[in-house]
Amino acid sequence: MPKLKIGILALQGAFAKHEEMLKTLGVDTILVRTPADLSLCDALVIPGGESTTIFRQINFIQLDEPLKQFAGQKPIFGTCAGLILMSKEVIAYPSIQTLGILDIAVERNAFGRQAESFRTELTVSVSPRETFLFPSVFIRAPRIRQCTHNVKVLASYDNEPVLVQQGNHLGASFHPELTSSNLIHKYFLSLVKKRV
Repeated sequence: MPKLKIGILALQGAFAKHEEMLKTLGVDTILVRTPADLSLCDALVIPGGESTTIFRQINFIQLDEPLKQFAGQKPIFGTCAGLILMSKEVIAYPSIQTLGILDIAVERNAFGRQAESFRTELTVSVSPRETFLFPSVFIRAPRIRQCTHNVKVLASYDNEPVLVQQGNHLGASFHPELTSSNLIHKYFLSLVKKRV
């Protein structure tokens, strides 16, 4: 099987850390800045950053429709701002455009401001037989306030979902790329391999 090519949306935010993490797993990465870049990818990571700025850039380079089409065929993993962009609704900010990939409603920065960032250990259950502990980093993190029955909750914090899956797509409130563990990225790659 040809080597996987995982795209990382590189318009703003912590895309370099995702690139480093994916390289530890031996996959090729593509920094996505144009629709042509996206067309080369087997899957995509949308990093944390500033969600309104990222979406402005997406619109500016006319990447919104290609991203929606891509999501209909290939897996996407969004972290923090990436999760916001993948959601169907942003509570209290109806004017914020999203890609509508995950059947969730999110609230921006709802875990607190930058000064209230924190680390915690989460129990992640990717299947009834596979559970692991994951050291997670929350920085101005969004809260998932609602999700439909189509969305599988893989990890919770204080009884609130923080890592979710819908089909081949994955979304995290936190920053798995800022830890020493590559287990969540590894799980995402398993979804990509199944799709390929």
